[in-house]
Amino acid sequence: MTAVQHLKRTLIGMTLLGLAAHASAQVQVTDAWVRATVPGQPSSGAFMTVTADSDSKLLSVASPVAKDVQIHEMSMKDDVMRMGPVDSVALPAGKAVTLDPDGYHVMLMGLTGQIKEGEQVPLTLTVQNAKGEKQAIEVQAPVRGLDGMDHSKMH
Repeated sequence: MTAVQHLKRTLIGMTLLGLAAHASAQVQVTDAWVRATVPGQPSSGAFMTVTADSDSKLLSVASPVAKDVQIHEMSMKDDVMRMGPVDSVALPAGKAVTLDPDGYHVMLMGLTGQIKEGEQVPLTLTVQNAKGEKQAIEVQAPVRGLDGMDHSKMH
């Protein structure tokens, strides 16, 4: 093998390693689930744990089961519980961020139909890293029973 061929192979190998390292920038979504609804219920919640391997932020969530999907935060201030939309959720590198009924969570509003226990709800999360690069993460969230907090009467 000539020096030029060896150099070409080395450069190709390094390029592939670079692409693999770039592609390995990962956001993991675990324990995703959506709360089941009763017929006619206009909204539901989606919950999950999101872990990014680099400083990132969750910008949005979309789903075909709802006309409007928003990321909300539940908080207590002066003994009053408040809930409202947020622009994004910080995902510090390597730290699991839990979206649950008592903090950040996803609101599925204007449901297109009843969400029944045992079904799967498709969710698309848009995450942006510190470099401004966006990534879409597709999740199939199982639907769980009606226990727990009901957001349908909160506006």
